[in-house]
Amino acid sequence: MTNLKGKAALVTGSTSGIGLGIARQLAGQGADLMLNGFGDTGYIAELCQSLSAEFGVRVAHNGADMSKPEEIEAMVAATEAAYGRLDVLVNNAGIQHVAPVDAFPVERWDAVIAINLSAVFHGTRAALPGMKARGWGRVINIASVHGLVASVNKSAYVAAKHGVIGLTKVTALELAETNITCNAICPGWVLTPLVQKQIDALAASRDLSVEEAGRELLSEKQPSKSFVTPEQLGELALFLCSEAAGNMRGAALTMDGGWTAQ
Repeated sequence: MTNLKGKAALVTGSTSGIGLGIARQLAGQGADLMLNGFGDTGYIAELCQSLSAEFGVRVAHNGADMSKPEEIEAMVAATEAAYGRLDVLVNNAGIQHVAPVDAFPVERWDAVIAINLSAVFHGTRAALPGMKARGWGRVINIASVHGLVASVNKSAYVAAKHGVIGLTKVTALELAETNITCNAICPGWVLTPLVQKQIDALAASRDLSVEEAGRELLSEKQPSKSFVTPEQLGELALFLCSEAAGNMRGAALTMDGGWTAQ
């Protein structure tokens, strides 16, 4: 077990999907949480309250726009102000757009790069001074199998996720003689709202049921033919927070049902 009692974690894009799965695991081991992400005010208030009650930790939400560096900096500062520290930063927020390179809208390219890559830099940049001052920290970047291999029509996403893995390696090297580590997790297909949109689009374009489209999506890339779960990714994030992972630095850890083993 990884004891995170007395530590604070900021998880971006954590009101649903992978981010929420990771946040729940961190809270389960005692970490106070700063959530970030979309959702109506009532839903977010209820989410914070339910997580706090379930795990006995403090939970707050910051609605920073992950495309705006100044809002990311302010979110890190708000976390440190609320809890007196920021020990675990999980850079998870992401968006997707699918189109051929020569038809990819420039504004969508800029948005994907800003949220999926630049936000990782800005969050890490803002969090490291406090981690260095306290002598301990964990930066966990949620990359993707698309940080290691490519798929057609996903130029911005693939470029951003390759960039995240490169940034992870540089950050890890710069921190190699400290008690602060930086690693990346590379999921395959996870049934998140983002992936559900792709399944729905495939179903519509191929005149398939949603269930058939989901199976086709998996069979094309993921040999296990089962989705990775947010809970599994949360457990891996917990391991990266442990002392057992203290010398794991700059790794890109796949959890992809065999996708990149092919």
